[in-house]
Amino acid sequence: QVQLVESGGGLVQAGGSLRLSCSASGRTFSRYAVGWFRQAPGNEREFVAASSWIGGSTSYADSVKGRFTIARNYAKDTIYLQMNSLEPEDTAVYYCAAGSVFGRRMDEYNYWGQGTQVTVSS
Repeated sequence: QVQLVESGGGLVQAGGSLRLSCSASGRTFSRYAVGWFRQAPGNEREFVAASSWIGGSTSYADSVKGRFTIARNYAKDTIYLQMNSLEPEDTAVYYCAAGSVFGRRMDEYNYWGQGTQVTVSS
């Protein structure tokens, strides 16, 4: 089992930045691909970014490419989502996830955090 806990959400003005963190415990976290997803009210949960467990490959949704960066600290078993140039459309609950497949689909991830709220005001 892997336990994931997100932090770093909050309220920010449009154009601002936030960095989300996701701390992991349990099984060897470094061997998992990790991802960030988000869910806005009334919408389905959607893919934001992912990082492979080896090789440093990353993937981003088109809507965040160039503004968000996913990174992981293997020594601390933590993944980050640096979010710059935030827009009101980025308002959502953000979830981190871990799984054995480096992908964009929710069903490719086995473990999920509880989510952290990000609100971007205009």
